[in-house]
Amino acid sequence: MNTTTTTATARPAARPGGCANTLLWAAQIVLAAFFAFAAVPKLAGAHTAVTMFGQIGAGQWLRYLVGTAELAGAAGLLIPQLAGLAAAGLAADMAGASIINAAVLHSAAGAMTIPLFAAFTLIAATRRAQIRDLAAAVTRRRQPLARPQAFRQNDQDRRRS
Repeated sequence: MNTTTTTATARPAARPGGCANTLLWAAQIVLAAFFAFAAVPKLAGAHTAVTMFGQIGAGQWLRYLVGTAELAGAAGLLIPQLAGLAAAGLAADMAGASIINAAVLHSAAGAMTIPLFAAFTLIAATRRAQIRDLAAAVTRRRQPLARPQAFRQNDQDRRRS
């Protein structure tokens, strides 16, 4: 009688949401590159950006603010601890851009800004645990620093005198 024994190889446990997490990071990388390239003309003073922000009527300071926010958001999307907060900020940027495009510029660019708003909202919602952890880290109360022994000794000497 011929018996064959098969051994099951143990597969490592899959990460929760492993495939979804990978797809989310891929989307974040693509969107970060897109927004980094979109921010450069605003910060460099390209004629089209200057003209567009001139039509908005808020002044060129807004062009620098939006360009800086987009560049910071693009960088933040690539940093795991900041990705959720960066996505929330870029969602707010896209919400503002959608309103300005519809109400002020009367532009069809909303066809691009509204889906971007939805994508960033989805990323921020998915990364909400990171946002919560970041908020907790920032607002965590720190213990006061202990005074060095030499200062404590001087205080004790003063009290005795």
